[in-house]
Amino acid sequence: MKSVPKILMFLGPLAIIILFALNAAPQKIHIYCDEGNDLYGVIQNLEHLEVVHYDNLDQFIRGIGKGEPSLILADNYPNERLEVPNNFFDLLKEKESRFYIEFVDKLPGMETQPKNKVSKYERAVVNSSFFGGTPDSLDILAVNGLTYVPTQVSNAHLVAARVAGLDSAIYGIPKENNPLLFELNDYDGLVSTTGLSNFIKGRYAPQVEWQGIWKGILQFLLADGTVIEKLDWNSKIQTTYARNEQLPLDYQKKSVAKGIDWFHNAKMIVPTGYNNILGNAPNKEIKTKFINWNDTISNGDGSNGVFECIFSRIDEKGNQPIGVVLRGDCTGEVAGAFATAGKVLGKEENYKIANNLLKFYLNESSALKGEYGNPNHGAYGLVPWGISSYPWYKANYGDDNARLFLGAIITAAITGNTEQDDTLMRMLLALHRTTGINGFRGDRIDLPQLQENGWQHYYNGKVVNLSPHMEAYLWACFLWAYDKTGDPIFLARTKKAIKTTMEGYPDTWKWMNGLAQEKARILLPLAWLVRVENTDENRKMLYTAVDGLLDLQDKSGAIREELGSIEKGVFPPSKSNADYGLHEASLIAKNGDPVSDLLYTTNFALVGLHEAWYTLKDPRIKKSVDQLSEFLCRIQVKSPEHPELHGGWMRAFDFERFEHWGSNADAGWGAWAIESGWTQGWITTILSLRELDTSIWDLTKNSEMNSHYDVLKQEMLPIEQQ
Repeated sequence: MKSVPKILMFLGPLAIIILFALNAAPQKIHIYCDEGNDLYGVIQNLEHLEVVHYDNLDQFIRGIGKGEPSLILADNYPNERLEVPNNFFDLLKEKESRFYIEFVDKLPGMETQPKNKVSKYERAVVNSSFFGGTPDSLDILAVNGLTYVPTQVSNAHLVAARVAGLDSAIYGIPKENNPLLFELNDYDGLVSTTGLSNFIKGRYAPQVEWQGIWKGILQFLLADGTVIEKLDWNSKIQTTYARNEQLPLDYQKKSVAKGIDWFHNAKMIVPTGYNNILGNAPNKEIKTKFINWNDTISNGDGSNGVFECIFSRIDEKGNQPIGVVLRGDCTGEVAGAFATAGKVLGKEENYKIANNLLKFYLNESSALKGEYGNPNHGAYGLVPWGISSYPWYKANYGDDNARLFLGAIITAAITGNTEQDDTLMRMLLALHRTTGINGFRGDRIDLPQLQENGWQHYYNGKVVNLSPHMEAYLWACFLWAYDKTGDPIFLARTKKAIKTTMEGYPDTWKWMNGLAQEKARILLPLAWLVRVENTDENRKMLYTAVDGLLDLQDKSGAIREELGSIEKGVFPPSKSNADYGLHEASLIAKNGDPVSDLLYTTNFALVGLHEAWYTLKDPRIKKSVDQLSEFLCRIQVKSPEHPELHGGWMRAFDFERFEHWGSNADAGWGAWAIESGWTQGWITTILSLRELDTSIWDLTKNSEMNSHYDVLKQEMLPIEQQ
């Protein structure tokens, strides 16, 4: 050995130990897997670790030295279990190799079920202190496409269980659970019953917790004391810009371009022939609610409508399917997005798509050819929720009609196409005559009720529905109609309903998935009420609503979700573990959870704050809109490997983690869903209007829809009913 330098002799034995430690040979770890395995890609460049790779199981066993750790990974997960020889575990024992093995076909001394289980509601839950606190016991993790080998052990570090909660299992782990990671009795190894090494392709989340999972497993294997300081990888789903990244000057325009390109990349614009394949018809049962995305699906031109969404369901490859229901609200909202983005980007071809979408749903589809087009039916003039099957066709939501209307008037103002004005004015009158004397319409009215009761029953009704989610955008449309027609029938009931609602702000309100969305929805009609009557009382109500929403705005610009009193909630968080996944639900488990909802709250907060700024010209509101818009541009999905997601805005975003994360309890609209109209349509539209420096109200101020009003009023509201 070379002589020790004099300086180290002076420092003493400790320095010599440090020197030898720094120059010590790295710890060998043997790994059997395909070269494309996620874990192999992450660990092969770690300091102090020599990763020896094998693609042959016999060579793997022979290559392991005495006491050297090993990883045996399942590359054909979830299609095939990893097959190993009968004496495989004994061979590892002879080598004194600490090992990790996953999704294996047999285990010594244990019974495994022959059929794999594919999870519907179960998530991974930490069940011990094995990982040193990150993640901690009861922490919840997403294992997308979770498939596991059913077996039973008494103590597991990770289990598959149906649990409620955002980050942790708030009601504990139920008795019915299945092990996902445990130590094998009589052997020095860890067994996973699923494919934990599929964490990048499968988009397992949250990332910090998964880093902790693998640090814990590797630390267990490296019994010599080698410390894994950092595990890192690039997620398949990222934000467009990091939390504190300097934004380019044209970031908002780029976001608009990506937002509108998403519709093409995600195959949202229905291609020719797909309606027949899917069986979309109101008198038939829909054949399927989703199709798998693939790049061979052609892009439509709007003549066949727009699909509903990208579902939140994520498979083991990280893919999400297309929800194929055809809906009226999505049609109008997406049309508005194409029109405004076309103006910003100088792409007039977008105008054709926007107008084709409206023409398809309002003229060429079955939407207005049945009861809704029959002057003798109570539903006349209204527009069905959807046309994919009767359950959609029979339902009429005033709120959905309102958002279809708003998207349509935006489209007409941009493109100059007024072909739908007659139909849209008829719809406004149909909505008015099914709204009661107190100015409320109720959540929805179905065809059988309209057939039985007629519209007069609702026009003379006394319903009170303190639900901005269901009522507010309808009030906004009525205020717009009053401004264009001058007819007080659109104003009187609307003012009464808004005042009644604001008198109970917000404690008396019914809330749907959260109270925050109700606070967001009320802004638009309040802003437009000030437009038609700029009184102190109306301005005070608007400021009350603005202040209430801004109390929920984080310094990042995000709008934090909020729950009201549980008894007022229609779709509150899961009330038990067994309740998880059974109904629509909030993205959070309790107030204070740092999650934004881009389906129900943040998108409509953007609409309302935008219109409030142009109404009041208050710099404080302008600042909040700027911050919210910047936040949305930052968190827009960047994922070249997943075109169905790239450029989209998912429903859930955790603004503290700065990661797409939330409780996936909602039965229809989970954390990773992208809704074509409610989310993508409105965010793209308002960002475009910001680029154009205008509001919806100002953009549409010159509408001549009122030219159809007198004739339609006589048809829809006979003199004796006015």
